[in-house]
Amino acid sequence: MVKDQIGMKVILHIGAHRTGTTSFQAYVRQNSDFMRTRRIGFWGPMRTRKGLFAGIQPDAGVSLKAARHARGRVMLQVNKTERSGIKTLVVSDENMLGTMRRNMRSRSLYGDVGERMARYAAAFDGQIDTVVLSIRALNHYWSSAAAYCVARGHTLLEPDQLVRVAFGPRTWRDVIADVACAVPGAKIVIVPFERTAGRPDAMFQGVTGLYGPRNASQTWLNRSPSVPELRGMLADRGEDPDLITGMAPRWTPFDTAAIAAMREAYMDDIHWLTAGADGLATLTEELDQRGAGQTLPHGPLTRGQGYDDQERRLAEPG
Repeated sequence: MVKDQIGMKVILHIGAHRTGTTSFQAYVRQNSDFMRTRRIGFWGPMRTRKGLFAGIQPDAGVSLKAARHARGRVMLQVNKTERSGIKTLVVSDENMLGTMRRNMRSRSLYGDVGERMARYAAAFDGQIDTVVLSIRALNHYWSSAAAYCVARGHTLLEPDQLVRVAFGPRTWRDVIADVACAVPGAKIVIVPFERTAGRPDAMFQGVTGLYGPRNASQTWLNRSPSVPELRGMLADRGEDPDLITGMAPRWTPFDTAAIAAMREAYMDDIHWLTAGADGLATLTEELDQRGAGQTLPHGPLTRGQGYDDQERRLAEPG
């Protein structure tokens, strides 16, 4: 039996976590009229996590029958979306990539992403046109993920575990290669977070190739808690607040040698991407800088909670 071919372009924006995904999703929702006039559909976590993707992953003993039902449910909605006149469907959910908690437990970067993305490729019946992955300097990613997890009650990593994280062999290059192998018919697009921090309109361009509206283009959400905030959270839970150290506003659990190693590993990934990524992925070269530019503008940019304070340039080794 020959499967039906859809004419609608399907784009998966799979994260990663701590790279502005929440801000991007809020930006898209705030610009629904813009999306509608350009026939761009959007599925975000408010839809994907309410049963649409249930059964795709083998968590909690999900059966093959449940996976088949999930594929049928997803394709039913894909076809329904196309019949409504949508020409491009953007599906944005960072949990497609994996979870931060699993990363912290394994001390490694999305080790099961290949299996996960193969299951999503099957659920979309091989109709995925593009997969967009946003990456971030490893020292900033792991520090932000650690703060996020601590704020939600998870145990701090021990010093030897932090060493394993910082000097582990797995980097974004491995994640990208796994995604490319899992979704072989799709174009893999890589967007460095340093080019889009606090700029969901720039991320919109990276995902769709289109210039997005400037309104709400500087919405920063889901900010990592500061050092004083983390200390207060530990104290409220009856834990030792002195476990959170440092004078900088943003907490980093890593020492200078670990930070240098992660920066160097990230720059190696960027150089690999710049050189063509062995044909596996495309690095976004230019993103419109109509808003913040290369350095963050002065004054408050937040709506609700701000996102992480970030360097706007790529981290340098050492």
